[in-house]
Amino acid sequence: MARKARHARRVLVVDDEVDIAELLELTLIKMGLDVDTAHCVADAKAALERTRYDLILTDMRMTDGEGLELVDFVQARRLDVPVAVITAYGSMQNAVSALKAGAFDYLAKPVSLDQLRTLVKSALNLEEPAAPVEPVSGEDRPLLGNSTAIRQVLELVEKLARSQAPVYVSGESGSGKERAARLIHLRSNRADKPFVAVNCGAIPENLMESEFFGYRKGAFTGAEQDRDGFFQAATGGTLFLDEVADLPLAMQVKLLRAIQERKVRKVGSTAEEPVDVRLICATHQNLAKCVDSGRFRQDLYYRLNVIELKMPPLREMDDDIILIARQVLARLATQNGQEAPTLADDALTALRRYAFPGNVRELENTLERALALSDGNRITADDLQLSPPQSFDEAATGGADCPLQDYLDRVERGAIQDALDKTGGNRTQAAKLLGVTFRSLRYRMDRLGLAGKDRDD
Repeated sequence: MARKARHARRVLVVDDEVDIAELLELTLIKMGLDVDTAHCVADAKAALERTRYDLILTDMRMTDGEGLELVDFVQARRLDVPVAVITAYGSMQNAVSALKAGAFDYLAKPVSLDQLRTLVKSALNLEEPAAPVEPVSGEDRPLLGNSTAIRQVLELVEKLARSQAPVYVSGESGSGKERAARLIHLRSNRADKPFVAVNCGAIPENLMESEFFGYRKGAFTGAEQDRDGFFQAATGGTLFLDEVADLPLAMQVKLLRAIQERKVRKVGSTAEEPVDVRLICATHQNLAKCVDSGRFRQDLYYRLNVIELKMPPLREMDDDIILIARQVLARLATQNGQEAPTLADDALTALRRYAFPGNVRELENTLERALALSDGNRITADDLQLSPPQSFDEAATGGADCPLQDYLDRVERGAIQDALDKTGGNRTQAAKLLGVTFRSLRYRMDRLGLAGKDRDD
């Protein structure tokens, strides 16, 4: 059934699982789109016969057929509508088949709503509000926080923005690497040009060259017209390569040449064309270790890692976690058309004590879940559903086969205790020995249940 929105584009959602179809429908409606749903291929074809759509989002396999039938249906009737296909998790062959058949893009199950929104915005060319150029305090700053760690990041961003040198952004998953890259772009003289973000781990290997460099009409089956790649799309602006460590070695060679020559050759073309892009790359892996293991070319590493920007994990950002949590809650509440709930005292304590191995991304997911579980006015620690930190005795009894975070906590606890023993309990000296700030050490000791001696002199 269609849901109306003022001046909206229209999307057809096709899925025989009613719950998934409803989730997709609600998400698209919140984006201001009109949505029709169909629960089988036959109903979808009937809808396409009578209604013009701006986008089709279809499951790959349904009770009466496959989503690729809709791709063929659209192409046979020359309908000007992109089709995105939802494939089973890990079924890359289906994703490749969909792209070769003419699908605009694909999503893997379980569907990430963030990826869905990104896909829809790309397919419909929806304009987003321009991000602020000046990183002001509060909700408008792309990178929030007042801690020493985030202030150091912002200071380096200012310097990097004045340069055209390639930047390597390192940090744990969910620590805001892409936000940092976007802020560098916004502060640079390329701010009015495109910022193109690419997840290198999400592109099938056999499509990489054509995705990065584009292709000529007739270069391969399905290449019905010339198409630009990521380099051409980012010309004059910034190309952000996320998870760059996932690039296969063969593609690394071609990327290195493009960087060195500042030229790319489209698949099927004999001529090179110049490109002007500023490269920023990122990965949660240790890129130097990837070089040592032979998984990443050393010459490309030195080309990309001209300047490194290290993003701090959320657990090292002191009370910034509360500032970020309140900003995220305000945004989520606005999206749901409600007032932002308050955080109860026990919720604030739980947020401060939890390690957040998934960093800001995990915090956002946690708060989105808590908002759904709460009464809408107040979020408690029970709504957050965060695991409490273990005591020393509990962690000490675990082995190497315990959960990863428990194992890491045990290792960290041992390192801190060893540093305290070596410095006679002097936490200031222990922090220097460990290479962390005093406030970071105090936070870690509190989180891990280490009382320590009351000596800071």
